[in-house]
Amino acid sequence: MATDRRASWLKGVLDLLVLSCLTEGESYGYEIARRLEEAGLGTIRGGTLYPVLNRLEEAGLLDAEFRAAERGPGRRYYRLTDTGAGVLREQGAAWADFHRLVGEHLAKGLPGESAEGPTGRGPTA
Repeated sequence: MATDRRASWLKGVLDLLVLSCLTEGESYGYEIARRLEEAGLGTIRGGTLYPVLNRLEEAGLLDAEFRAAERGPGRRYYRLTDTGAGVLREQGAAWADFHRLVGEHLAKGLPGESAEGPTGRGPTA
């Protein structure tokens, strides 16, 4: 059940995660999926990732360019547009705020926790 929830949560932020993978420069689908997996977010299959990349490109958040390879199949390289960078900043901040609010709400219901921290003597660092 935890895996199902994690997959559901991931779908809600996958667009932002893909955009964030492109802040340091262009990349291609397999490399983006590998980076997300290395970050501990699990395996993102092509059937999930490529529709996201296509949707982000159609929305003007990414530019894409197909490049032939000397060996093997060519690759489609994706770049973050200025619009995409703005969306990432705005929606990333909104996600961080939402995450904070959810964490605060959940902490209130955890056994042994209170608004003052787990000991009742104020916040812990």
